[in-house]
Amino acid sequence: MTHAELRRELDHLATEAFRAELAEVDRLPTLDIARLMNGEDATVPAAVAERLPAIAAAVDGIAARMARGGRLVYAGAGTAGRLGVLDASECPPTFNTAPGQVSGIIAGGPTAIVDAVEGAEDSKELAAADLDALGIGPDDSVVGVSASGRTPYAVGAVEHARALGALTVGLSCNPGSALAAAADHGIEVVTGPEFLTGSTRLKAGTAQKLVLNMLSTITMIRLGKTYGNLMVDVRASNDKLRARSRRIVALATGAPDDEIEAALTAAGGEVKNAVLVVLGGVDGPTAARLLAESDGHLRAALLAAAPGGHA
Repeated sequence: MTHAELRRELDHLATEAFRAELAEVDRLPTLDIARLMNGEDATVPAAVAERLPAIAAAVDGIAARMARGGRLVYAGAGTAGRLGVLDASECPPTFNTAPGQVSGIIAGGPTAIVDAVEGAEDSKELAAADLDALGIGPDDSVVGVSASGRTPYAVGAVEHARALGALTVGLSCNPGSALAAAADHGIEVVTGPEFLTGSTRLKAGTAQKLVLNMLSTITMIRLGKTYGNLMVDVRASNDKLRARSRRIVALATGAPDDEIEAALTAAGGEVKNAVLVVLGGVDGPTAARLLAESDGHLRAALLAAAPGGHA
């Protein structure tokens, strides 16, 4: 694509539109600028709300494949790529996901997380190679993320993943995007022109973060990684998380501290197992077995431990 063609394409994107009424924003007092930005940001949740049915459909598709052992992979460039890597990196400590179960690929590789890698986003072939390195297959789900909805790396990732039989999701912030059209599930959160013309790390970035939060969190709820709104699969890798583990067991069971400590010891520190020890009245090995037989779903394991009881 020539520079002239790209410029014409950008001229038609809502995220690139110029806001004439903000042309002298730099002359305003700081507090007024902050109020204007905050007002813009306040419009993002409503834009996300309009796409909730599409988000829910994508979640159900992703969860069904992950329940069969599939993986969730985010693919994007720049801010979009970094947000995918961020969401993926937070799944292991929050949901105790296995290595590689949720991951993010970014145009230009790990270096691009902190430094811009010029030209990397323009290559569909690079995206295909990055997915091939992961061995993407039919049980996997690939989410392409691009504010413009035209970034070749994101579009190429979705096209290649779909050709390999994977479930594909295209998350963009412009209507009628190539990314959404290429995917099984198109999610177009139309956030409109940015406060700074074309700076899609602002409203578009916020919208992408909100949607990625939903995709991963609700998928993990569907996979049994939570009990109610408690993170019973949290990985206790530091003092704060160990304290949180005890608190989660307390909130789930209402048990006294000594019983919680005994249950966590019997469960090898696993929060979900400890809750089952307390509420199901079973020992550590039995709790582990029941959870394995229930594919990690605590409510199902509780019913197995105490048929007719409350899960």
